[in-house]
Amino acid sequence: MTFAVIQMVSQPDVAANLSAARALLEQAAEAGARLAVLPENFASLGRRDAAAIGQAEALGGGPILPALKQAARDLKLWIVAGTLPLPPLQTPHGKPCACSLLFDEHGDVVARYDKLHLFDVDVNDHRGRYRESDDYAHGQTTVVADTPVGRLGLTVCYDLRFPELYTRLREQGAELITAPSAFTAVTGAAHWEVLIRARAIETQCYVLAAAQGGEHPGPRETWGQAAIIDPWGRVLAEQAKGPAVLCAARDAKEQASIRARMPVLSHRRLFTQGAPRPAADVE
Repeated sequence: MTFAVIQMVSQPDVAANLSAARALLEQAAEAGARLAVLPENFASLGRRDAAAIGQAEALGGGPILPALKQAARDLKLWIVAGTLPLPPLQTPHGKPCACSLLFDEHGDVVARYDKLHLFDVDVNDHRGRYRESDDYAHGQTTVVADTPVGRLGLTVCYDLRFPELYTRLREQGAELITAPSAFTAVTGAAHWEVLIRARAIETQCYVLAAAQGGEHPGPRETWGQAAIIDPWGRVLAEQAKGPAVLCAARDAKEQASIRARMPVLSHRRLFTQGAPRPAADVE
């Protein structure tokens, strides 16, 4: 039931990033992890050719997907591939999606989540303006999948500010939720730990918050502080800056006890559109 969260300081060089990711995945496997989560933009950060990268990967000519499949097979490791650009399934020639893929230990893609919420904000840092929708299309659906460490919900970075998404994942049976991220230094200092702990507490899930943490071309500085949060909101492991592998084990019995003693899901009085209501509340 052991899993790993990885922190990187990715650069525009895809080959160098893939080499760094492979070394960190090997560390995770050596530590006994069954599943490892890479950060957002783990294979390329700071590039504006997302569409070209995504088309190459979709057509089988890119290096990212083969490297991930090989790592999963070699290491017998389930891998959440932070994000990489891939064309939307419905409109393959449109803007790419910021796509988080789940690979099983055989190297097969068993789940795909396209980032729902795109980072179109103004931040008081060196860059100032971020418009993720200039390069990416919005995702459309939530995703939960079964893994050796439990039922896993997939989210990405800016999604953390939208608690209704996490409530939906809990309703769909999530026991762990990934949050591969590249928070800015400014927003990270203000909100990162508060958000990842809040999402864990309200869903009573483990939150696997992989991160970018350091200096990147642009110039750009990411906050880091990759962390693993348990269903009670406790920080089980964290790393301020730089490459790192963080490991923890899921305690399924304790998680079940927390949910039984404080059954927040059944106590809800307000419901998101389309969400199922508890049977006792249906007239």
